[in-house]
Amino acid sequence: MIRAIVTDIEGTTSSLSFVKDVLFPYARNHLPAFIRRRLDDPLIRVQLQAVAEAVGQSLNDDQAIDQLIRWIDEDRKITPLKTLQGMIWETGYRNGDFQGHVYDDAVHHLQAWKSNGIALYVFSSGSVQAQQLLFAHTAHGDLTPLFSGYFDTRIGAKRESAAYEHIARTIKLPPGSILFLSDIREELDAAKTVGFHTAWLIRDGEIPSRPAHPVARNFDAIRLPN
Repeated sequence: MIRAIVTDIEGTTSSLSFVKDVLFPYARNHLPAFIRRRLDDPLIRVQLQAVAEAVGQSLNDDQAIDQLIRWIDEDRKITPLKTLQGMIWETGYRNGDFQGHVYDDAVHHLQAWKSNGIALYVFSSGSVQAQQLLFAHTAHGDLTPLFSGYFDTRIGAKRESAAYEHIARTIKLPPGSILFLSDIREELDAAKTVGFHTAWLIRDGEIPSRPAHPVARNFDAIRLPN
């Protein structure tokens, strides 16, 4: 019996285009000015120091900003970048520059599962702050009350089984009672290795003739294992 569902965001609950065409460009365009306005803020200083530590050399402020822009262009998932992106997106959400995108079918079923006593969690490569911001500012209202917890790559890479072992320990449930939803096969492979049930969201494109995981075009097609 499924007692918890862990869901990815990009390509699963939310469109890839929202993240790639809205959030990432917004952060890239606003990052230099955002940092320069707050150079005296201890929170910003900590992140700039973390950038220097990540590249293994001392950087001045302009060099650190240049490095962050390079990481955005390379789609790197590095903690100080994710943290700063989250800060910038928070400003964007609060200013009404955009809303978090969540598919209608995802909202309907997340609400139904929650009502049926299934605990819901998020596991995304974006920071926990970014996850919470997206779900808090949607056309469907604030969806954060649906979720019992959030996980990002600080617990481990999404394509490595150790991350899913950590999740199961943290939520104190056996892996066999957890369903993981994602659009990435390698993530599902890692979750399945430790005993999670899986559902492969393929909203667009061709479905493999012999899929390694149960496939669903959308949340309406997801069947919870007995």
